[in-house]
Amino acid sequence: MIIGILATGITPDELIDQHGSYAEMLMRLFDHAQHQFDYELFDVRDGIFPQDAVQCDGWIITGSKFNVDDNYDWIIKLKQLIVEIDAVGNPIVGICFGHQIIAEAFGGRAKAFEGGWGVGLHRYNIVGAPRFIADASESFTISAMHRYQVTEKPENASVFATSDFCEYAGLIYGNNILTLQAHPEFNLQYEEALVNMRKGITIPEDTADAALATLYQDGAATDSVAVAHWLADFLTRKPV
Repeated sequence: MIIGILATGITPDELIDQHGSYAEMLMRLFDHAQHQFDYELFDVRDGIFPQDAVQCDGWIITGSKFNVDDNYDWIIKLKQLIVEIDAVGNPIVGICFGHQIIAEAFGGRAKAFEGGWGVGLHRYNIVGAPRFIADASESFTISAMHRYQVTEKPENASVFATSDFCEYAGLIYGNNILTLQAHPEFNLQYEEALVNMRKGITIPEDTADAALATLYQDGAATDSVAVAHWLADFLTRKPV
């Protein structure tokens, strides 16, 4: 199976040598979870897009430093591509910016959240019984790094993950689109380095300190491998 990664952002220069790009983090996570895919990478920020919606069997849209309301040409074109992929029924996974731009493509809205930044480890409650979650999980914990979030859910989306901080943390669109606000591809070391790098600059110091506390507490861990299984099962349409 060929997964097309639509790269909307990249790791900061100071961290990329050690941790790799967002696309590489996703590939590494799937490998760690023992899901073997072939990948094609499209840096859509530079106008590098697939020829059409069926060039790959499934798609992942990464996180980004950009905001979905920036309205650059590549953002407008990406929204159009999302609609085209949905029309042919191929699966899409959206992470952070990907989560937000998919919502915007279908008439929802994402904007800077009045509650401020979501950073550190966040726990999300699972709503209902999503078909792609084969285990008995009722919640999951992964790293968050966002100021924007979906504030108006599209009519064609249903919620599968939520928290007090992020109402629309996980959305499903029919049988072929799944999106997450937080980052299953981030490990604790990367999240710590990123929070420390942005502390007092883009992230208020008290918010950063609270986030770092979640990373330093005893037993701090993510459920990223479990989430990787869910995403892979969704992308491959594995029956559960």
